[in-house]
Amino acid sequence: MGTQETNGRTGGTGRRAVLGAAVLGAGGAVLGLSGTARAAGAPGGSEGDRGRRGLAGLPVPTIIGHRGASGYRPEHTLGAYQLALDMGADIVEAGDLVPTKDGHLVCRHEPEIGGTTDVADHPEFADRKRTKKLDGDFVTGWFTEDFTLAELKTLRATERIPANRPHNTLYDGRWEIPTFEEVLRWQSEQTRKRGKQVWIYPS
Repeated sequence: MGTQETNGRTGGTGRRAVLGAAVLGAGGAVLGLSGTARAAGAPGGSEGDRGRRGLAGLPVPTIIGHRGASGYRPEHTLGAYQLALDMGADIVEAGDLVPTKDGHLVCRHEPEIGGTTDVADHPEFADRKRTKKLDGDFVTGWFTEDFTLAELKTLRATERIPANRPHNTLYDGRWEIPTFEEVLRWQSEQTRKRGKQVWIYPS
């Protein structure tokens, strides 16, 4: 998802370019390929056998946690990803990766964060509100590329569509915006704890 400010100045990075950089920078960890920590003694054959099976080792049909367990927790939070695994997801979708001002990748539905965080409640960021062109449409709000990672970490995730998922609002403010690096670490930890490969992918 690329963004462009109304004055014509580019305000973001193309979605495909960001995704490509993330996959290359992850060292093959996306989707649990070589480079991801694997659980010692996991069932289903030797370490080498599991590595050779790769995606072929996933069950059919494969259950994907779309944005985590987004029907039960605010989407693209570690809480939503964790619950998706606990509910039986085989793969967790770890978000559209969008950049921060200082070059980090964070997991969000889109670059605009007014609807998925409490940024509107932070007066210190009131002047960051912009109107930009997002996927061909003009959108007014706050965009990740205008914040450093440290600034984003002062925000908390909220439910994106509270009218449809009112129960999720009980969890507003509980989790930060996760970075892709944090999600990869979480993936490795879950792989070790569960004794089987945990799979993730950025959409």
